Amino acid sequence: MSESNFAKRSDRSEEQVSGATVIAQALKTQNVEFMFGVVGIPVIEIALEAQRRGIRYIGMRNEQAACYAASAVGYLTGRPLIVIGGSSERSQETMGAFQEFPQVEACRLYSKFSARPSSIEAIPTIIEKAVRTSIYGRPGACYVDIPADFVDLQVNVNSIKYVECCMPPPVCMAETFAVYKAASVIRNAKQPLLIIGKGAAYAHAEEGIRKLVEQCKLPFLATPMGKGVIPDDHPNFVGAARSKALQFADVIVLFGARLNWILHFGLPPRYQPDVKLIQIDICAEELGNNVRPAVTLLGDINAVTKQLLEQFDKTPWQYPPESQWWKILREKAKSNEAASKESASKTSLPMNYYTVFFHIQEQLPRDCIVVSEGANTMDIGRTVLQTYLPRHRLDAGTFGTMGVGLGFAIAAAIVVKDRNLGQRVICVEGDSAFGFSGMEVETICRYNLPIILLVVNNNGIYQGLNADTWKEMLNGGDATVVAPPMCLLPNAHYEQIMTALGGKGYFVQTPEKLQESLKQSLADTTKPSLINIMIETQATRNAQDFHWLTRSKV
Repeated sequence: MSESNFAKRSDRSEEQVSGATVIAQALKTQNVEFMFGVVGIPVIEIALEAQRRGIRYIGMRNEQAACYAASAVGYLTGRPLIVIGGSSERSQETMGAFQEFPQVEACRLYSKFSARPSSIEAIPTIIEKAVRTSIYGRPGACYVDIPADFVDLQVNVNSIKYVECCMPPPVCMAETFAVYKAASVIRNAKQPLLIIGKGAAYAHAEEGIRKLVEQCKLPFLATPMGKGVIPDDHPNFVGAARSKALQFADVIVLFGARLNWILHFGLPPRYQPDVKLIQIDICAEELGNNVRPAVTLLGDINAVTKQLLEQFDKTPWQYPPESQWWKILREKAKSNEAASKESASKTSLPMNYYTVFFHIQEQLPRDCIVVSEGANTMDIGRTVLQTYLPRHRLDAGTFGTMGVGLGFAIAAAIVVKDRNLGQRVICVEGDSAFGFSGMEVETICRYNLPIILLVVNNNGIYQGLNADTWKEMLNGGDATVVAPPMCLLPNAHYEQIMTALGGKGYFVQTPEKLQESLKQSLADTTKPSLINIMIETQATRNAQDFHWLTRSKV
């Protein structure tokens, strides 16, 4: 061996690598593309090392918003959330170290996998398992805890063995007899209904489900984030007759939709007591929750849908398009749509929700991604604002968590920008919901993401007070005593936050101004904008057939 080669090998054997470098390279090896966070010493080194390896780092203003953004990227790209948290140094455990807390134990309650590497050498294995666990089965968040002393600790580079990227999730199929039975139940249905859930969107099952709907002439509904798997303007979509469809269907097929509060638990009076449910889900533990199903189909939703299609290809069948059930659904949909249009056509000022959303819907690009959060803003918005493509609607979802909006919008805009998709991201916020993560406007401006924020402002939570009433009320005493808890500051100029940070802001009080400002915002792809839309402070949703789950006497 030559002296030069010996010297090179000696140099390599003595080369040191930091924990931060190992973490970043392990993430890169697992094809992690995006990292969202709020850094501090010493975690900042992890972010810097990630950037050096081509991982895009987006610095957020709040850790919650960072997690919301990362989870949305996971939904959009199929690579769910991995949380990496710094913890106190190992030598200071049980001593009352700075921010010492049993993070691994606490996170086990809320994540699929939670672990702290025992050494820097163990980091690649732990990260590979976290990524693999997050995407296998029902997707979910995983947590990796990094002691503070690991970040800068140096180890010999030869002691690190990176684990190659985990394989894609295995595709599981349902039992053949169960598929045959499900097809038989559908064929014998008098009043069938398909419900498309978020799981179907995540599974990219749109092609198969649409073919099933059109081939068998079946009516369908979608959960909030299942919207767009089949376009909302499809003739078989009965979203405008949702309550009627749920209440009187005798056979319901659930495609990745859980019978939780969003679907009223599958129980009477929202459903027939003897309704037959066909439940398709990737998660075995979900099957049979709240209602015993007639048939369970455990497996990948896209694969199981194709299995169902095979049954109907072998023995073709169509549900009669002129049946009494279709007539009932169409009449109810027509009636509800007329009521919404009547509300939208009102010319009184301030505007109501329906007027606002009607004018927004008129201008929205068909391929835009809509993010929505709020109470009435989200509930009414999802009935008026149409979704035409899968995974193009993001909202508060199962947990109904307020504060997700701006994080979700940032995530969507980052993915759109990275993939050069050219789509617009429209974030529709209630004024209260906007307050949860409003400083992420700075993040939007810092990265120059051309997001359009629409703040539907009624001066309060659910309802508020107008400026005159607020001023008169304050004459009666201190605001902490006399101001209703739901009220926010009247006519707050949220658009000025955007202009102060370099974007464009609009204060809107009329339909004409709304149309004009939205048109200008859509035309300008160079910077973000915020349209602050003032509506009637007491505006509410049109009367519904059923009350909200939890009632209030207020």
